[in-house]
Amino acid sequence: MKLTALVLSGGAGTRLWPASRQAYPKPFMKLGGSALLEQAITRGQACGTDDVYIVTNQDHLFLTQGLLAEMNDPPRVRYLLEPRGRNTAPAIALAALACQSAQGDDAVMLVLPADHLIPDTESFVANALEAARQAQQGRLVVFGIHPTGPETGFGYIEVAKVGRQAQPVLKFVEKPDLETAQEYLATGRFYWNSGMFCFTVGTLLSAFAEHAPDVLHAAREAMSHASTQQHPAMGPASPESVTRFDAHSFGLQPDISIDYAVMERASNVTMVPARFGWSDVGTWPSVARAHNADASGNTLGTADGAHWVAIDTTDTHVHIDSHGHKVVATVGVKDLVIVDTPDALLITSKGQAQNVKRVVDALKERHVDSPPHQTTLLPAAVQRPWGTYAMLKEETGYKVKRITVKPGQSLSLQYHHKRAEHWVVVRGRGDVQIGESLHPTGPGEYRHIALNEKHRLINTGDEELILIEVQCGEYLGEDDIVRLADIYGRT
Repeated sequence: MKLTALVLSGGAGTRLWPASRQAYPKPFMKLGGSALLEQAITRGQACGTDDVYIVTNQDHLFLTQGLLAEMNDPPRVRYLLEPRGRNTAPAIALAALACQSAQGDDAVMLVLPADHLIPDTESFVANALEAARQAQQGRLVVFGIHPTGPETGFGYIEVAKVGRQAQPVLKFVEKPDLETAQEYLATGRFYWNSGMFCFTVGTLLSAFAEHAPDVLHAAREAMSHASTQQHPAMGPASPESVTRFDAHSFGLQPDISIDYAVMERASNVTMVPARFGWSDVGTWPSVARAHNADASGNTLGTADGAHWVAIDTTDTHVHIDSHGHKVVATVGVKDLVIVDTPDALLITSKGQAQNVKRVVDALKERHVDSPPHQTTLLPAAVQRPWGTYAMLKEETGYKVKRITVKPGQSLSLQYHHKRAEHWVVVRGRGDVQIGESLHPTGPGEYRHIALNEKHRLINTGDEELILIEVQCGEYLGEDDIVRLADIYGRT
């Protein structure tokens, strides 16, 4: 039996702001030494999958490719790139159609959200193979999580009784209030809905045809207008395929979850109880529980503990992300979450951490007539196909950035209408093109790019190139870029 993994890499992770943002969402957060997305891919590989389908936003392609390039044994990946989010039913339907075309109706598909934390891979694999056997018998399989408390943030699955064996699902229920969740636990018949599924492609598409034909029809239409290209992968990965969808036909798909569209309506749904530790890492307290606590119950979300000085502090989680050395000190506090990033600071009690999403909503509402607040969109260190940039200082008339460029990579050939730029290389070597001239540039050397002058930077060395850029002008927005040529297809 061969499994095909489908990794759903989406969502904004607004309850994990300011670490998770629209352009750098929760799947790319590192827990336990690696990104959650990488862990999901690795779990699929551990089940014996050679091919992995990844459904993600088109803007996250280069982030995902970069992550795979750093893996020791990356799989062959087929990307399905969404122009915009469209919920889980369309995403899974599109992947099932792609898998049907490549492998046929008997292919067993294992659906894995990219933002779960599952430390015990061996137990997960055993459960996944059990689910695959159930799927081969024509069942739609959902993984159920034994509840550890009356959680109001998850959907629930009702079965005949809590046990260790797979059993038919009686019904799905939505996220309850606290009193209802307590009643569910008291009955001994409910599990949390993990959002992980397993089925054959043929069984799933038949279920869509019976219970959600509009979803299936729209997915077929979107697929008929899609274009698929083969690409060499970055790093050691196998060649990959990239499927891009026409925005109009893609947008006609219903915005509905797989639970609503199929699982709640079908009669052949089986639940496999999870025998592994699981967290959806949906809030900062759940992130804290994923770390080892000290004797006072404190947890730290960075590798360097010297950055945090805790005096009379208990049950507090601190996450530090800084461009340079920074000390965070806490004195006489308890049950807090403190997230310190270069451009935003969050302080919340653990009991109110579910409401962090309201901060993001408030920031967006303040900018209803202008672009959304940058701290909701971009991380402090913005990822690009060629490297990163981070803003160090901005005031009226000037902005200072730290730019890194990977070996062999280059910025686009571009110019600006409203700003001039000053570049100083501080590490590495590269070629700076200004107009038609090429200037080899090394550490300590300076280049000036005048207003409306076309320019680009190419890292010609074997190490990362680091550049300090000073922008001067009347307008310093990221949209003041006119690209003339770009190796990443962004013109």
